[in-house]
Amino acid sequence: MAVDDVRLARAYLSRVAEPPAVALGLLVENVGPVQAAELVRSRQAPTPVHDETSARASQDLAAEDLTKAADLGVRLVIPEDPEWPAWPLLSLDNGRRRGLRWAAPPLALWVRGPAQIDDAMRRAVAIVGARAATSYGERTAAEFAFELAGQSVTVVSGAAFGIDGAAHRGALAAEGPTVAVLACGVDVSYPAAHTTLLDRIARDGAVISEYPPGTAPAKYRFLVRNRLIAAMPGGTVVVEAGVRSGARNTASSAAALGKPVLAVPGPVTSEMSRGCHDLIRAGTAGIVTSVPDILEAVGVIGELAAPVTGPTRPTDDLGPQAIRVHDALSRKTPRGPEHLSHASGVPLDRVRSLLPELELTGLARQTDEGWLSMSH
Repeated sequence: MAVDDVRLARAYLSRVAEPPAVALGLLVENVGPVQAAELVRSRQAPTPVHDETSARASQDLAAEDLTKAADLGVRLVIPEDPEWPAWPLLSLDNGRRRGLRWAAPPLALWVRGPAQIDDAMRRAVAIVGARAATSYGERTAAEFAFELAGQSVTVVSGAAFGIDGAAHRGALAAEGPTVAVLACGVDVSYPAAHTTLLDRIARDGAVISEYPPGTAPAKYRFLVRNRLIAAMPGGTVVVEAGVRSGARNTASSAAALGKPVLAVPGPVTSEMSRGCHDLIRAGTAGIVTSVPDILEAVGVIGELAAPVTGPTRPTDDLGPQAIRVHDALSRKTPRGPEHLSHASGVPLDRVRSLLPELELTGLARQTDEGWLSMSH
C-alpha cells in the first residue's frame, strides 16, 4: 500500500471526525486508515464510528487539504512517518485503554515549521497558565522558558495570551526550541494579535494541530487540544491558573496520563494563583520555584537538579564543638579558655585544642589578654 494512499486517508479522516474520535481511532487501528476511510466514505462503518463521522463523511477534501498545506509550507505527519512522536503519545493510548475517553491519540498532526516532532518532544516541558496573567506570572514563565530553552529543552504551549505567549517568547529569546499546539488550523492565526509570534515559532520550531488547514477555533476544541499539550512533553508546569481554567484542565489531564505536574506558588491574595494552590493542596502538582526543580521532575533519567545551597560561610566546615567554641568568642573582648569552656559547654581540654585550629583557619586570634573572633 502506497504511503500516499495512507496519507490521503488520514487527511480525509482528520477532517470528517471531530477529535478525539475514540471509535474511529479504534477502527483505524483494527483495519488500517485506508479501509477505515472507505468504510466512512461509503457510510458502512460501525454505528459508533458512523455517529462520529456521518455529519462530514461527504467532505472528501483530502487532496485539496494536502495541496493547500504544501503551498503554505505545512506537512501532514502521520503514525506511519518516522517523525511521528509515538513514545509521547503512548500515554494517550494507555489512558484510553484505562477508560479515559478523552485520551484517544490523534489520527494525524498538521505541522508548520522545520522542527521534527519526535526530536522536539524527546526533551520537552509544557508551560501553561492564565490568559489574564499578572506581571509576576508572565515574568516567571518567560524566565523559566528562557533557561529551559537555553538547555535545549523544548518549551511547549498553546500560543494564547498571558502565560503561553510569555513562555514562547522566553524560549525564542534564548534562540531555543518551542512548539505551539493550536485548537485551529495551523494556518489560522489565533489570537490574531499573535500572528507575528506564531510566524516566529514556525520559523525554527513548529506550530502543530490535529485540525486541517482552515479550521476555525472553537471553545470545545481548546479542551481537546489540551490533551496533546499534556501528553507530548515530559511534564507540565502551571505558572498561574484560575480555579476553573484551561491551564488547570491541562494539568489534570497530564496527571491522569501519569505525567509530572508542577505548579508555581503565588501570593495568597492573587486570584490567578488559586488554581496553582489548589493543585498543590490536592497533591496533583508539586511545587516548582526554579528550572532545576523542573529538570529534576521532568528531565531524562539520571538528570538531577543540583542541591539548593545558600551562601557559604567560613564556619561551614567546622565540627559541632568547634562551632560552639567559635560562637562563644567575641570580636571585641578577649576571652580565656576557661570562659569559653563555660560559655560553650565544651570541656576545657577540648577548648584548648580547638583554639589553635580556629587560629589556623583564620577564625580566631590569640592576644595577650585572651582569644578574639576573626569572622565577620
